[in-house]
Amino acid sequence: MSGEKCFEVLEKMFVPKNKKTIEEIKGYTIKYGNIVENGEIVDEVLVSYFKAPKSYTTENMCEINSHGGNIVVKKILELCLKNGADLAEPGEFTKRAFLNGRIDLLQAESVIDVINAKTEREAKTGIKQLEGFLSKEIAEIKQEIMDVMVNIEVAIDYPEYDVDDVTNKQISDMLDSVQIKLEKLEKSFDNGKMIKEGIKTVIVGRPNAGKSSLLNAILKEDRAIVTQYEGTTRDTIEEFVTVNGIPLKLVDTAGIRDAKDEVEKIGIEKSREMTREADLVIAIFDASEELTKEDLEILELIKNKKAIIILNKNDLNQKIDEHDQRLIKVSPSIIKISALNKTGIEDIYNEISKLFELNEINLDQEVVITNIRHKNLINKAIESVKNARKTMEEEMPLDIIAIFIKDILEDLGNITGEIVTEDIIDEIFSKFCLGK
Repeated sequence: MSGEKCFEVLEKMFVPKNKKTIEEIKGYTIKYGNIVENGEIVDEVLVSYFKAPKSYTTENMCEINSHGGNIVVKKILELCLKNGADLAEPGEFTKRAFLNGRIDLLQAESVIDVINAKTEREAKTGIKQLEGFLSKEIAEIKQEIMDVMVNIEVAIDYPEYDVDDVTNKQISDMLDSVQIKLEKLEKSFDNGKMIKEGIKTVIVGRPNAGKSSLLNAILKEDRAIVTQYEGTTRDTIEEFVTVNGIPLKLVDTAGIRDAKDEVEKIGIEKSREMTREADLVIAIFDASEELTKEDLEILELIKNKKAIIILNKNDLNQKIDEHDQRLIKVSPSIIKISALNKTGIEDIYNEISKLFELNEINLDQEVVITNIRHKNLINKAIESVKNARKTMEEEMPLDIIAIFIKDILEDLGNITGEIVTEDIIDEIFSKFCLGK
């Protein structure tokens, strides 16, 4: 519970073993006792006390640690509500922390990134933003702008001092510096998006080339049905696996061929669509057979995509090899494997790391943007920098240039929440789990 009256609500239902007034209890302490209703014990609990302003929300807070089990937890929750508490809205605790000034909006958004993290890298990125690394970077850029804005305001208010030449040089240098820093942040979004959302990877091939066997080998479990019959996979199968700390969203698709079955036709069309939308295509071919018409169609489909070509069944006599020019001109990334014997799978991981430069992403030294809202606002700030520069080149008065420089500050203020509408705040916190 959080709020001015949370300790009043608690006292109506909690009987500590050593009775003390709330004034005597120190913050950051835990008391042992019982939750009771009408003199009857509901559960034996530990209650943590946090006194304002030293709490997550900066308000008075308490946490009731009970035994597990839905019945007991539900009963304690009902008692909290019965004694004067209200149910929290989604994200309300973090929202209060933001509104009360303990964290900025950027840090608040990172809380949900940490909660929803699928990999260690994603969690690490969220923690860095929660600690304020990106906020600090934005604050430094804003301060650089503010240092020049002071001189601009002086030049506007006291034109008789004629400091335009000096001021123009300062503005120009500042805009150069700010643009470089903003563009570096904007470019980090590609890595940030990959860390957060993963690499959408489609496995494509004709029936019985070994798509489902490859999926099972990568996942190390029998997720897809494998038989000698063609057309077993009729819809997409989607799974996540981690490669070098990055989530790989693997999609096994229906085998591409001229199908007569209406259901299979729909699955094949979906395969083509998923391939067009993929970040990475793993195209698998049966190397124990000559390239077929369907294989050539697949090569045509992936020729402009980031792709890895897999020559499967290298445990059998080979009729296709990695020197085949029809393969090389589509992708230089060609790997020989046996999905059945699970050999060569590690080579696929290494090739993915190389293609996406996963080893180059250094979260210890980089500030990485993972949120599309932040990226859009940084793009907007870059446009404002360009507009300010354009007004300078057109020799506009200082007060006009100042308008565009203030736009940069406003765009950056929207990221951290200093300038943000209530609608945006509500939308951000609606994505949180209940309470947190």
